[in-house]
Amino acid sequence: MHCASSKSQRDQAILIAGGGIGGLAAALALAKAGRKVKVLEQAAEIGEIGAGMQLGPNAFHAFDLLGVGPMARQRAVYTDHLVMHDAIDGYQVAKISTGEAFLARFDNPYAVIHRVDAHNSLLEAALKVPSISFHTSVRVYSINQDEDQVCVLDQLGNKYIGAALIGADGIKSMVREQYVGDQARVTGHVVYRAVVDWEAFPADLRWNAAAIWVGPKCHLVHYPLRGGEQYNVVVTFHSRHDEQWGVRDGSADEVQSYFQRVIPQARQLIDLPKSWKRWATADRDPIERWSFGLVTLLGDAAHPTTQYMAQGACMALEDAVTLGQCVERAPDNLRSAFEHYQKARIARTARIVLSAREMGRIYHAEGVERLVRNDLWRGRSNEAFYDALQWLYGWRGDLLATEGHAS
Repeated sequence: MHCASSKSQRDQAILIAGGGIGGLAAALALAKAGRKVKVLEQAAEIGEIGAGMQLGPNAFHAFDLLGVGPMARQRAVYTDHLVMHDAIDGYQVAKISTGEAFLARFDNPYAVIHRVDAHNSLLEAALKVPSISFHTSVRVYSINQDEDQVCVLDQLGNKYIGAALIGADGIKSMVREQYVGDQARVTGHVVYRAVVDWEAFPADLRWNAAAIWVGPKCHLVHYPLRGGEQYNVVVTFHSRHDEQWGVRDGSADEVQSYFQRVIPQARQLIDLPKSWKRWATADRDPIERWSFGLVTLLGDAAHPTTQYMAQGACMALEDAVTLGQCVERAPDNLRSAFEHYQKARIARTARIVLSAREMGRIYHAEGVERLVRNDLWRGRSNEAFYDALQWLYGWRGDLLATEGHAS
């Protein structure tokens, strides 16, 4: 396939496959670095599905650096605590204040937000940037590159030519499929998600907290959304069946069957939703390379993770900021910029993937391991929790400088 273009590399747009949170963040970061951007989105319109998501201070640092801090802050709900209870006996395993002391330590809050609201904050900003254009109903079919440019062919045979390609096309990335081709690791863990209106939510669970109830091979999460008008409800269990990776409508009978041993206060959560979305989850083993010449990966395409660290979207935002910094520092050598970008990001994002797997094990402990889990943080102070979270929430968007990648 020949994809000729007479433009110099710096004049050509950078292509981004995917218009989700990672793709839009990358578009804003690259535009800030002085590049034109074309976002190629497979859906008919740019949008987001899903329910709530959690935002650590690192996500707010990224939003600030992308210029959307005020919009995201306006739509977020700020929690007072992160709290974990044993779902079998109600024991409070851990409680971390996310109030003033947390803010003083990490310079930004902990918050929860509807995915649509986070996505819209990025989309509204991107639509105001003349150098960002959007192309919908574009499914990446094949990719070719030469010394100077990348050519993407879509499902209809249309060609898109750019200086480079960012694969931000999610957990089932076509870009990753072409360049890495690895197998997903289906976990057997199934996640049910729903949003419930405030008035239908149990009064004894209306906490201003990101709350989790941890049980044998299962857990339940709830937190407020949209100014407290709604609550996000997420329940996870180890399936009795062989699972295929994907999303479909959930069954109330199925979800009820997995939570028989859970105490009534927590069990209320699964009686609430009128409809559920059901995710059979997967991740992938971390890889040592995700930049391939003028093509690189970002977000879930680069490091798909399970949800147990609540950091999937946060890592995509961090990726975008770092990518923009690398391109800004090496504007005439995108290959070098992509190498620096992956070098700055691979260990940190792999730590998230591996930590999420371990956290899932801790959440779902049973027998003696459950007793160990319940003892793990007994008597731990807020400061001690903050110290343990420093590696995660202490990110400031200056990773390149601290790791010696500044050029």
